[in-house]
Amino acid sequence: MKTIATLALVALAASPALAQEKDWNFGDGVTPERWSTINTDYALCDAGLNQSPIDLGMPNARGDVQLETNFGTGDGTIALGTEKVQVDFEEGFGMNSGGKEFNLIQVHFHTPSEHAVSGKRYPLVAHFVHATDEGELGVLGVMFEEGEANSALTEIVSGVGQGKGTSVSFDINDMVPADLDVYRYMGSLTTPPCSEGVNWHVANTPMTASAEQIAAMEANLGPSARSLQPLGSRLLVAPD
Repeated sequence: MKTIATLALVALAASPALAQEKDWNFGDGVTPERWSTINTDYALCDAGLNQSPIDLGMPNARGDVQLETNFGTGDGTIALGTEKVQVDFEEGFGMNSGGKEFNLIQVHFHTPSEHAVSGKRYPLVAHFVHATDEGELGVLGVMFEEGEANSALTEIVSGVGQGKGTSVSFDINDMVPADLDVYRYMGSLTTPPCSEGVNWHVANTPMTASAEQIAAMEANLGPSARSLQPLGSRLLVAPD
């Protein structure tokens, strides 16, 4: 059973927030959004020192991050809103990072990718949001470049076309590189209230999605990437 703390943090992790409560929007992905001027509850978005996303191109450490996923074929439910395409999963999947167990809650998407690598942003990213039983958040980000169609995205795009609440089934592994080497750092939610303490993992190897799949996501999401935030004094570990 997920704890109340977990459920509360998962509500914050949904990207973006529930449509009826959403009082903010993404900008051009370059200009600082200044979300704190919209709502004082979002003060951390502008004042925080551990914000996400960042450019991953200048790591200050290298090493093999111990990350294992427990994914497979599962059922999910499509959730839609302004600048939001999301699949909410049933219990049973997760990841283990450094010996800590995280339960998979949902996957949502951004166009283009939020994190960059030496200034490059990919056209699409999937953020797999997890939480421990104590409510600590962990996210696995997987970038997509244009290429062959992705079978899991085929099911998701079809489900989006059928509308909110549609049930979908696919193998989550089809959206994750077989060799999962990741960048690792501590950051934040990339949407208001920009809560910090999020365990970020971003796959070094991109997956592929067809031009049609990317276009379908863009049509539903529009520009939906936050501007890059400074790394500051944080540790950013890149794969060897």
